[in-house]
Amino acid sequence: MTSRFTELVVDCHDPEGLADFWCRVLDFKVIDRGEGKVEIGSWVPTVEEVRARQMPPTLLFLQVPEGKTVRKNRLHLDVSPVDRSTQDEVTRLLGLGATTADVGQDPDASWVVMADPEGNEFCVLRTLAPQE
Repeated sequence: MTSRFTELVVDCHDPEGLADFWCRVLDFKVIDRGEGKVEIGSWVPTVEEVRARQMPPTLLFLQVPEGKTVRKNRLHLDVSPVDRSTQDEVTRLLGLGATTADVGQDPDASWVVMADPEGNEFCVLRTLAPQE
């Protein structure tokens, strides 16, 4: 048996707030919460399902006292809109509290670098919406 990628942990100051932001971005639901932590996902993992096959990982927001200490994350999420254009998704995410970010990307890049409300960078890639 191999290991499974089951969750990605994001250190943050406000787990509830960041979980709410990412739930709205990804259409995820809160699946667990405790003191200083909130886990969100598209499904509620069970040991049996995880053992049977690789399933989408959850996101776990964990409260930590320190802030972000580097300019650019070494690990980040990429999202692809499925029902609108990339630019329309960027506009939606700005309305949810994201900001655009400059990490030295090519100004002609096909993706848009953004940051969540705590400054964690992520990219909005090409749309996966059906082309008419």
